Order: sequence, then C-alpha cells, then structure tokens
Amino acid sequence: MKLSTRSRYGTRLMLDMAEHYDDGPIHLMKIAQRQGISVKYLEQIIIPLKKAQYIKSLRGPKGGHVLAKPPEEITVGEIVALLEEGDSLVECSQNAEVCERSSVCPTRQVWREAAAAMFAKLDSVTLADLLNRT
Repeated sequence: MKLSTRSRYGTRLMLDMAEHYDDGPIHLMKIAQRQGISVKYLEQIIIPLKKAQYIKSLRGPKGGHVLAKPPEEITVGEIVALLEEGDSLVECSQNAEVCERSSVCPTRQVWREAAAAMFAKLDSVTLADLLNRT
C-alpha cells in the first residue's frame, strides 16, 4: 500500500508547523519554500485540517496558520486518517455494501487487521516524537 501524496505532504505540513510551534503564525509560503511543496497544494491540504480543528488561521498583518493543539497531542495516525478519509486499506472493510463478495470474502478480515496494525503504529507517534527523531 502507498499513502497518498496528500497524506505525506499533510504530515510534512503539520510537522513543519510543529517545528515552528513557538514562533507564532506561519504563512503557507514559508512552509512551501521549506518543504518544496507548492502553495496551491498546501492550500488544498490545509482545508480539512482546519475543519477538523488541527490548525487555526489568523488574519491580519501578523496572521498565518498555527497548530490548534500542541505537537504532543497530534498523532500521525490522526493526520493520515483525516487526509485519506478513513482508516481502512480497502473500502469494503468498512462498508460491506460496496462489494457483493464481502460476506464470503476470505481477505476482507486480513485487510481490516492490516489497517488496524498500521494505524496502531501511526497513532502511537506524535508530531513531537517525530521532531525528537531529527
């Protein structure tokens, strides 16, 4: 399985904001330059993060974006689940109605277990943990 660019870049966005958590509001342009990601793409990624209240936006000359919670309280699993629109590897593991074989499929449970293991790991790592690794 490959995580989408949206999840990978979203995690980088959040990690950059965590690294500069004490610096006050940050403009997306600065994050884009530091991370090598286009501002337009970051503008798309930040929308669900703001709706889920992981990021706050402040207007005005000293405005920008800040994490709504400390880096110790945000896990990689939360970011990935939000940006991947769920915590499953395949759609049928959460919604049996999308596949006529769901009730007899021998692999459906494996996909559920694999997703649970992956998210258990991702949920155990906070942005602060990642900052401590660098």
